[in-house]
Amino acid sequence: MNIMSLSVDSLTLDLQAEAARIESFIRSGVAGVLKKKGAVVAVSGGIDSSTSAALCVRALGRERVFALLLPERDSSPDSLHYGRMLVEHLGIASETIDIAPILDAMGCYQRRDQAIRDLFPEYTAEYKNKIVIKEGSPGGARLHFFSVVIQSPEGIQQTRRLPLKNYLQIVAATNMKQRTRKSLEYFHADRLNFAVVGTPNFLEYDQGFFVKLGDGAADIKPIAHLYKTQVYAMARYLGLPAELCERKPTTDTYSLEQSQEEFYFEMPLQKLDLLLFGMLNGLNAQAISAAVGMSPEQVESFLDGIRQKKATTAVLHMGPLTLVHAS
Repeated sequence: MNIMSLSVDSLTLDLQAEAARIESFIRSGVAGVLKKKGAVVAVSGGIDSSTSAALCVRALGRERVFALLLPERDSSPDSLHYGRMLVEHLGIASETIDIAPILDAMGCYQRRDQAIRDLFPEYTAEYKNKIVIKEGSPGGARLHFFSVVIQSPEGIQQTRRLPLKNYLQIVAATNMKQRTRKSLEYFHADRLNFAVVGTPNFLEYDQGFFVKLGDGAADIKPIAHLYKTQVYAMARYLGLPAELCERKPTTDTYSLEQSQEEFYFEMPLQKLDLLLFGMLNGLNAQAISAAVGMSPEQVESFLDGIRQKKATTAVLHMGPLTLVHAS
C-alpha cells in the first residue's frame, strides 16, 4: 500500500472489523492449526498483554484462557496490580508465581550485580539499576552506546558508560527473566493442552525488541501486526479499564523505572509508529517530517536507525541452522 501523505489518522483502524479479524485468526490458529483447546497468556500489566488476553477471551471464551502473573524481585508493584485488575475484569483463571527464587538459583541477580560492581565497587543488592541508550555522535552517523545507571539507598544516582563485556553480561543475566517466564508458560500450556500466546506489537516484532526463546517464543502472536497506537485504540474499543489504557509502556526488567524509549526505541512510540508506517508505505523523509514534527534530516537519521535495528535483529526471528539430507 502506498499513501500520499502522513498524519496520525493514517493509523486509524476500523476497530470492530479488525477485532473480528483477529478473533477469527485466534480461533482458527489455536483450534484449527495448533489443535489446542485454549490459550495461555502471561499478563504483565501492560497494554499489549492485556489486549491480547482480551482478544483471546472474545475468540475462545473466558474458560479457555489462562493467565499467568510472573513477578520477580525487580518488578514494579504496579505491574502485579494492573495484571490482577485485568484478570478480574476479564473473569479468567490465573496463577501468580514469584520467579525470583528461580532466578536467584540460576545466578541472574548475582551475575548482573557482578558486572555492575566492576564499574561501581560500592554497588550492593540494596542499590537499584537500569540500562539506558545514549547517542554518541549527533553530528554524523548515529553511533550509540549503553550506560548503566545506579541509585543508592539514599537516592543518589550515578551513570557510567558500559564496556561491551559488562553490557553483554548484564543483558545475558536479565534475559533469564524472560526465558524463565516462557518456561512456565509452556508448562501450563502443556498441562492444559493450550497454546502459548505471544504479545508483541508490530514495533517490538519488527524492530527486534524481544528475547529469543524468551518473550519472543510463542505458538501464536495475535497483535504482532498492530502499531502501538493501534493497540491502545483496540484496548479502549474492547472496554479495558481506563487505568490500563492510560498506562505508559515500560520494560519492567530493571529495578529503576525505565521506559522503552530510553532503553531501546529512542523516541516516543507515537512518533516511531508514524516513522515506520511512513517508511513501509514508500514515503521519503521530506513527506514524513511534518507528521512527526522533525526536520527531514532528523527523520532520515532515525529511519537509518530503524533499518539498522531490523537488520541487526533479524537473527532473532531465525530458527536453528541445520544441514539437510542430500537428495
